[in-house]
Amino acid sequence: MSVIDEKASLTLISIAETAKFYTSLCLGTTAFLSVFAFLFLIPFVVDPAITSLLADYEPEPVTCIGTQHIYAEGISNCSWASCREGCTREATRCHQIYVNYSKMPFHQYRPTMPLHSIHWDVQDTRFLINTEGCGYPPSVNCSEFARQYGYQTAGTPFPCYYSRVYPEMQVVARYSWDDTLRHLVLSITIPNILFAASIGVLSYWYCPGCGRSCQKYMHHFPTEEEDFDENN
Repeated sequence: MSVIDEKASLTLISIAETAKFYTSLCLGTTAFLSVFAFLFLIPFVVDPAITSLLADYEPEPVTCIGTQHIYAEGISNCSWASCREGCTREATRCHQIYVNYSKMPFHQYRPTMPLHSIHWDVQDTRFLINTEGCGYPPSVNCSEFARQYGYQTAGTPFPCYYSRVYPEMQVVARYSWDDTLRHLVLSITIPNILFAASIGVLSYWYCPGCGRSCQKYMHHFPTEEEDFDENN
């Protein structure tokens, strides 16, 4: 082999080693971030999604009507809230909205229908923006929520979702079974797939025993020389 060929070979080896180093660095970072992403998603996505699915909300909106809207200040007066911007701290100011709901689908309601003719299955129950009663901007805006369902709008029917598991306790303004399930599946699968793929590649590259243990379970096909020796 000439000197030029040796230099070219060394250059290719150097490039491959450099590429392997930076790829390993990216894979390690991906695995590290995947763990933290999954831990972050557990309280903010996974747990609320599981709670929503277990509550078994009526998939089609039913008819609700606001009966009372209380605006309170102080931790002692905010033992619960219909809406909180932030799920990890106590509310010092809160909106508490109570509703009646009928199991009549909302699409059957007509503005000309007298309210006294509607049978309200549950009365004066707590009304929440979602299962947890909280969230983060911009998806959750409690001032807008209060304007939409409280204040002067009390007495005007609107769509809502009640829990078939806790029909006396949980009524929410927002619910979608498809979206909830999709968010749950994505928040579980994506971080775990990225973590498993990154660790798998790194183990294959830097764990010599892993390669030998894998080869032990692979079927060995004899070569022509081995087959010839056995026949002789």
